[in-house]
Amino acid sequence: MAKPNKKGPLRTVDIYCARCKTKLFKYRKGGKGALVKCFKERIVEDHTLTPCMCPGCEQPFARETLIRGTPAFKMIGGKVLMK
Repeated sequence: MAKPNKKGPLRTVDIYCARCKTKLFKYRKGGKGALVKCFKERIVEDHTLTPCMCPGCEQPFARETLIRGTPAFKMIGGKVLMK
């Protein structure tokens, strides 16, 4: 399978913790569906201190994984909001 485009889409979205509403990422997202995964190379701003943990409530919101050979975060359902 092909790797994701490094530049990625131009549209950026803000990603927040669903529990405490702390801002986690600013991310270049493609498509119009739900946020299932975040490729690390497309994250514009990272507000987390430790990977996959919310800095506000210390709850995990994702898991680190490799998708098509590229490092990514796989989101846990219902743990993040996208605006």
